[in-house]
Amino acid sequence: MRLWRWLLLLVVVAAVAAFGWHWVAADPGYVLLRMRGWRVETTVVAAVVLLLLAWAVLSLAWTLLRWPFGALSRRHRRLSQQRLGEGLVALIEGRHGDAERDLNRASRLDSLRGPALLASAEAASRRGEPGRALEALDRAAQHAPQAARVLRARLLRREGKPNEALALLAPEADKGSLIPGGWRELAQAALESGDLRRARTALEPLQKSGALGTRAYAALEAQVLTATLQAAPDGAALNTLWSQLPKAQRRVPAVVDAYARKAASFGLALPAMDELESALRREWSPQLIETWGSLAGDDLEPRLRRAEGWLDVHPNDAPLLLALGRLCVRLKLWGKAQQYLQRSLELTPTAAAWEARGDAFAGQGDAAQAQRCYRNALALARGDTATPLAPRANVGQPDTHPIAIEERNEHGVPRLKG
Repeated sequence: MRLWRWLLLLVVVAAVAAFGWHWVAADPGYVLLRMRGWRVETTVVAAVVLLLLAWAVLSLAWTLLRWPFGALSRRHRRLSQQRLGEGLVALIEGRHGDAERDLNRASRLDSLRGPALLASAEAASRRGEPGRALEALDRAAQHAPQAARVLRARLLRREGKPNEALALLAPEADKGSLIPGGWRELAQAALESGDLRRARTALEPLQKSGALGTRAYAALEAQVLTATLQAAPDGAALNTLWSQLPKAQRRVPAVVDAYARKAASFGLALPAMDELESALRREWSPQLIETWGSLAGDDLEPRLRRAEGWLDVHPNDAPLLLALGRLCVRLKLWGKAQQYLQRSLELTPTAAAWEARGDAFAGQGDAAQAQRCYRNALALARGDTATPLAPRANVGQPDTHPIAIEERNEHGVPRLKG
């Protein structure tokens, strides 16, 4: 199809040229140029051709005259681009001295000055030269002011000056003109300086900007909201703050966990339990079930029955087994407590499980085993390895119960782990 189009175009051009030639041939025109005794006579067509040739000759001469200077400029541009690339690679590889040198050289080219100076400031900061970093940022601010401001705030945070970083970004944040990276730095600086209200206000524009991926934003959001809830002065303020949060934020497991723990510390065990159980009905969370099992309350037997019902669905959940063991310890059901806690430790050894098992041994009057459990809890908390317990003298037959129970879906097919 394209071939026919080209042929048609050639036919049209040929026809136009033919008619044009006949039109010009009928009257080629007349041009007279007279100057200081010189007299030149020619046709219009010849004059146009001569002008085009003169323009071509002058253009060629100008290009030849500029070529030496253009060659130097092209070489300077090529070297600057090469140094920028080498400087960025050195920055990623951790050769911060080489990176700073190459990036400063690359900044001699006007078109690369802004990004090269920003990267040079980052290299100087990582090298431990804050003075040189700020000097580079002062120069970079003339070419990329917003990026330089955000990077300056980041460097201030690294130096342990979140208040100064927050003051630097706050004016643009109040006007709503902060760039996406600035909202992230603002949230971090506000969180570190204790200005939790401003940290919360930065979440919405940060989410809209898309500067962070889904996981990174969720982690930052949970961090800000958790700190906000933990800073509540009393139960009334905590409940007011909780009711003001959007529904999506009240469903984040880490946020629900923070609310439940803080509410329990104010004696609001019932609201804490309601939020935890509502969240567990929506989505199972080992973090929430461990908190649920640690909350105080008088309804221990109903909670134990509820947890044993959950165990049918999640038989290999170590935090759930820990919660069951803690409830059995409070109810003084020592045998069941030992079974649940032993399975929890065999699945996932934690300091909390060792501590709960120590409580179970203490309740049974076995002080020696309890002390060993408490020592293991301290060892795991310090990052050391726990020591297995010595076999008890009054145990008759070895425990042959499976550590992990096979889980199947609603069709009876075993679920694959990992």
